Amino acid sequence: MATSLPPSVVQVGIDPSLKTRISTLLSDHRDQLEEYSSLLLTFNERQNLISRRAADDVADHHILHSMALAAKPFEKNSIVVDWGTGGGLPAIPIAIVQEDIQIVAVDKIEKKTRAVKSMAARLKLENLDVWNGRAEEWSGRCDYSVSRATAPLKNLWSWHSRVSDTGSKGESKVWKKGLLCLKGGDLKEEILAFGKDYPGLEIDVYDLAQLLDHSYYDSKLLIHVH
Repeated sequence: MATSLPPSVVQVGIDPSLKTRISTLLSDHRDQLEEYSSLLLTFNERQNLISRRAADDVADHHILHSMALAAKPFEKNSIVVDWGTGGGLPAIPIAIVQEDIQIVAVDKIEKKTRAVKSMAARLKLENLDVWNGRAEEWSGRCDYSVSRATAPLKNLWSWHSRVSDTGSKGESKVWKKGLLCLKGGDLKEEILAFGKDYPGLEIDVYDLAQLLDHSYYDSKLLIHVH
């Protein structure tokens, strides 16, 4: 990450324990994650939940991507909102691997929320709720927000800050309350502009290629704003 970025931006070194946790969760929940992958492909044939090209490798390009957010657990009993969930990514994988939190999958496209509801029911995910509508109109409260290539940081933070409870320092073993988003491409200008607009916030940046041990994620990042 360029040194011209504000001092509030920290490029986090990848602790081996983060990679181990992801690997363990993938192994422990393999059957349910594979069932979700199968459901996603089935629904995608009718409803175009993910791109046809990306559907060729759901495990590495969708499930593994979402699992980056499980490198640390979310605080127990917290509420996590997934803005623009699409086909349930990252909401469903997170709900599968962490049962002690409540997740709300938000999307403005009704056919997508119907599909996510159906898949969640088949997977028996009691900790996942689905809401159809614009992010700006969701009226609940949350501790965390997550997103996968949905919108610029400025928009995501405005959605989160409107409905979030007061943040906390949290323990080092769990995510600090805030926004966690998965993004790709050259993000220097976007992060720089966001840091200038919100100088009181901290921005942690994780290199996904290192975190996930996969070259597909070169130039892709996990950004944690808190």
